[in-house]
Amino acid sequence: MLCYAWDRLKEKDIISVDNIEGNDLLHLFSRVMISGLNYLVKRGLDRRYLCVNDDISFIRGKIDFNNSIKTLQWFKGRMSCEYDDLSHNVLQNQIIKTTIEQLVKYKGLNDELKDGLLNVYKYFRDIDTIKLNKRVFKEVQINRNNQYYDFLIKICETIYDNLLIDENTGQSKFKEFERDPKQMPYLFENFVRNFYKRELKGCKVYRENINWDTDDDNIFSEYLPQMQTDISIETDKKKIIIDTKFYKDAFTYYMNSKKLISSNLYQLFAYLKNVEAKGGLNTKAEGILVYPMVNQQIDYDYLIQGHKVMIRTVDLNQEWRLIHKRLIDIVVDERS
Repeated sequence: MLCYAWDRLKEKDIISVDNIEGNDLLHLFSRVMISGLNYLVKRGLDRRYLCVNDDISFIRGKIDFNNSIKTLQWFKGRMSCEYDDLSHNVLQNQIIKTTIEQLVKYKGLNDELKDGLLNVYKYFRDIDTIKLNKRVFKEVQINRNNQYYDFLIKICETIYDNLLIDENTGQSKFKEFERDPKQMPYLFENFVRNFYKRELKGCKVYRENINWDTDDDNIFSEYLPQMQTDISIETDKKKIIIDTKFYKDAFTYYMNSKKLISSNLYQLFAYLKNVEAKGGLNTKAEGILVYPMVNQQIDYDYLIQGHKVMIRTVDLNQEWRLIHKRLIDIVVDERS
């Protein structure tokens, strides 16, 4: 799911997460780190030229006369020189080394994973550790030559966001981010959208901006918020708008009554009615609400004011091939 959500599908086939002992996410992320870093070590760690100022016994680069005079280096047969050195001590490697250290110190991690992390840690012995913060992750420079780092750095950032370290005791606790009301809806939406981008050949899959269908001369239109779909899918014959909802339940309950969440339906229907103004396939666009499955699989179909509206769930706890099949089945008939 993370490979799709972060649009790093190549890593899905490289990283093995089989035989994980323990059922928490930190074990999963540690396994991903080990598998990914072993692959990275075989490829070679990223490196680049860094400016170094050092006292050396031979001339290299540019002589720093001020520092040489100040420290009387020539009496020792040395000079202060400033030069460029090709080094592995770059930010992305520093982030990875620091993350490995934090994982190894986590008491809840099993010995097998700790040994695996320590085995790759030795390749980072000449790399500095740093104090992690959100700004550090944004400063990592990813290019065509080191693009594999992107996935590993995202894993490191997710661990940083959820590994809570007590500065007084040094003890750490991993927050269950799959229950995070902010992170999981974002990941679930990106996962479903990128899945369809990859898997629906010949379809246009994108996020779509929709304006409110107001009178052209309405002077207050500028104050209306713009609507944006989670996922819009287009073929030559069909238009589908999908809204993903990462909720614990697709229903609300009152007394003995069970109803679908009204606000979710209102939002999807607002998309369908206002997109009509674009004409063409939009006049008969179909809408799908997609939830993760909790207690039961849902396959509800409605026809509301000329628009087909569907409610679907997908079980994220089953085997990947079944998740893949379910997501395809959700749209395959509707896009034909």
